[in-house]
Amino acid sequence: MRIVRTVIWVVLLVALILFSMNNWTTVTIKIWEGLLWETKLPAVAILSFALGFIPVWLVHLIERWRLRRRINTLQAIARQPSAALTTTQLDAASQYAETAGEAADGHD
Repeated sequence: MRIVRTVIWVVLLVALILFSMNNWTTVTIKIWEGLLWETKLPAVAILSFALGFIPVWLVHLIERWRLRRRINTLQAIARQPSAALTTTQLDAASQYAETAGEAADGHD
């Protein structure tokens, strides 16, 4: 999986370089009345990509962290002798199963 991710990033980088070389022109962006920003077109493209990518990436990292915590909790419960499971642990496991099912339905 890591090689696929690396290939995708390399392809995106090559596409960005080709785009930058072919569109190295100055553009003027009107921020608001009286405030103009003159920059190169590739800078606008990179900034737009970052503004769209970074929030989604952060949400992804937070979700992975949250699910990893849940998995570790359930693994700790599973390591305990099964005869000694308390009702609290059983309730926690069933609640996790319910929320995991809802999360799986929402993330497809």
